[in-house]
Amino acid sequence: MFEDFRKQMDDNAFNEGQEGPPPEQNAKPPRGNFLGLTPVQRFIVAFLVLLMTVILGILFLMVTNRIVLPSSL
Repeated sequence: MFEDFRKQMDDNAFNEGQEGPPPEQNAKPPRGNFLGLTPVQRFIVAFLVLLMTVILGILFLMVTNRIVLPSSL
């Protein structure tokens, strides 16, 4: 079994006629694709993070009695 694998590797290891294109040394990802998101998706994620921060901040202030909701609602 292992001899068959070794034969296959020896036969296919250095086939110089079947090489693909050379790898690019300084390949950079396409510009504007941070974490694979489009600009609109990045804006939505940033907005949701801001909204969650504001909501959690207000809840923290309410729990620690730094601010109190008006009782005349």
